[in-house]
Amino acid sequence: MGELNTAELLVKCLENEGVEYIFGLPGEENLHILEALKDSSIRFITTRHEQGAAFMADVYGRLTGKAGVCLSTLGPGATNLMTGVADANLDGAPLVAITGQVGTDRMHIESHQYLDLVAMFAPVTKWNKQIVRPGITPEVVRKAFKTAQSEKPGAVHIDLPENIAAMPVTGTPLPLDSKEKVYASYRTLNMAAAIISKAKNPLILAGNGAIRANASEALTEFATTLNIPVANTFMGKGAIPYTHPLALWAVGLQQRDLISCAFERSDLIIAVGYDLVEYSPKKWNPEGKLPIIHIGMTHAEVDSSYTPLVEVVGDITDSLLDILKRADRQNKPTPITAGLKTEIRADYEFYANDTEFPIKPQKLIYDLRQVMGPEDIVISDVGAHKMWMARHYHCDRPNTCLISNGFAAMGIAIPGAIAAKLVHPEKRIVAVTGDGGFMMNCQELETALRVGTPFVTVIFNDNGYGLIEWKQINQFGSASFIKFTNPDFVKFAESMGLKGYRVESAADLIPTLEDAFQQKVPSVIDVPVDYGENLRLSKKSGDLSCQIWE
Repeated sequence: MGELNTAELLVKCLENEGVEYIFGLPGEENLHILEALKDSSIRFITTRHEQGAAFMADVYGRLTGKAGVCLSTLGPGATNLMTGVADANLDGAPLVAITGQVGTDRMHIESHQYLDLVAMFAPVTKWNKQIVRPGITPEVVRKAFKTAQSEKPGAVHIDLPENIAAMPVTGTPLPLDSKEKVYASYRTLNMAAAIISKAKNPLILAGNGAIRANASEALTEFATTLNIPVANTFMGKGAIPYTHPLALWAVGLQQRDLISCAFERSDLIIAVGYDLVEYSPKKWNPEGKLPIIHIGMTHAEVDSSYTPLVEVVGDITDSLLDILKRADRQNKPTPITAGLKTEIRADYEFYANDTEFPIKPQKLIYDLRQVMGPEDIVISDVGAHKMWMARHYHCDRPNTCLISNGFAAMGIAIPGAIAAKLVHPEKRIVAVTGDGGFMMNCQELETALRVGTPFVTVIFNDNGYGLIEWKQINQFGSASFIKFTNPDFVKFAESMGLKGYRVESAADLIPTLEDAFQQKVPSVIDVPVDYGENLRLSKKSGDLSCQIWE
């Protein structure tokens, strides 16, 4: 390869890594990168805010397992990236953030828009480096992608000063290394199998690591053969089909729920691909007394409520199948499963025919599930609706309901839906958001229109920060500082060249959704929601007794 400048070599290295898209904003300090991208196979997606760009890269990484890439200029552009970068890092999504920077000739003095970005990104990334010499570019890029995509995946950051970007360099991208499987030791496999064989009432807790490892099929076979019920975290949805008789659906509400009874009656928790950030073990094992088997690609994090009897570390599919060969649970029942599953399903279907308006969140989610196919994808924003989506939107397949959970960042749904539609143009994509989260990154709907990603946005509209109101009333008996007014969302959508809808009865929702999916442009559906159900759920949780399943 002939002489290039550093920015051109950087882009060649990105192409070598298989990068399809870079999401970002142009700026003075990244001009050389943008110029190099003009003749590249990589498609640059110009966004309206750097946070949107980072969220797009975040969701791209979750869906593909390949690092999503976002780009900003220095200073305020870089600080705007940080929320999405932190979200990807905490939620285990591979992401590479690239920032422009002032020249190295003015970093030692007070300088316009200069921040030490390597220091700033350190707490929210797995690794980050500044390219201080042109010749190290291939090594920096290769290490960035290798680090981002290795277990546990996360975010990395590359900082490129503008004078380094313009310097001539001779070099070529480094070859990609093959990913070899890591196998668990026979000792841990045998220990796990022996413990599982003796357990009277074991329970599987499936987390996002099982999704990332593509272990859903093995997990389903493992649970079915050994007759062990499965609860999943918010980010583990679809690890086992929700229609499976042993599926107890999602756990992770910050208050007791029906699935809490399964944990209280269990004598063994088999954590598969579980990450503590998904749902703190202090919520389901507060005294640290529950026996635990940890099955994952990495060792367990240290926590006083999560001290496994054995850690089975290696490829999750192989570990599950190897334990299955060694374990003996023939004819052993699971005492709590049948009655509990009946109760959980009855709770889910209770509002299926509800006609009240504003619509109850349970009814809204039930109807949404009816129009979405098993492979279609929902991206949930953060707010009161997230708790209902986590509790009531159930999945047949992995990666069909994405929820920001470890970092729980508002504003992810609309940018995330753009990325999801780019990855899966053939699928129905829905961004589910509250009115608060919608207004944080709604500007990216213009991006969606421009790049040709027609998806549907469903707004749970309550004119306030409903989740905080819920918390305030539970804790203090009253709410404050949580109400606001909204624009006319239908006119807002229409002003951007989109299709806008307002649901005016419970019966409107399904036909409105079906019509929205037929549009060639993004659609926005304004749904007034009755969050009185929040406090009713809190009361029901407080009154919950597990004795009926004893």
